[in-house]
Amino acid sequence: MGAAYFYHLTRSTVEEALALLIERSLAQGWRVAVRARDAARLDWLDQRLWQGGEDAFLPHGIAGGPHDADQPVLLTTATDSPNAAACVMAIDGAEVDPAEAGRLERLCILFDGTDEAALAHARGQWKALTGAGVAAQYWSEESGRWQKKAER
Repeated sequence: MGAAYFYHLTRSTVEEALALLIERSLAQGWRVAVRARDAARLDWLDQRLWQGGEDAFLPHGIAGGPHDADQPVLLTTATDSPNAAACVMAIDGAEVDPAEAGRLERLCILFDGTDEAALAHARGQWKALTGAGVAAQYWSEESGRWQKKAER
């Protein structure tokens, strides 16, 4: 059974935190699905990931193409996983499911800690996942470096 990791962003942007987490996930040999609520956000993120430079290249694609199954990182709004992702990274309040967490190596939930609505949504996700028995960790960067603040 996988674990859910919550990332409370206060210093990093979503794309900065995603790039770091995607790189670490790929180093583990995991395929990744980045899930957002809206396709325009994925288009924007796609452009940011391509602009990372040669040293920071993260191979990825947007769901709906002919090679979704081959993508090491798939940007999607759907809950299915055509690329057989071992790690799902949910951004912007994208929905997650306790049963899904159990099938994954890792479920990452990234949220803007300066946005009260995003914070409240993440709290609800924490309660739903931990209430269903999913192991979870809560990480914050408020101090200037990532620190684990809670674990259940």
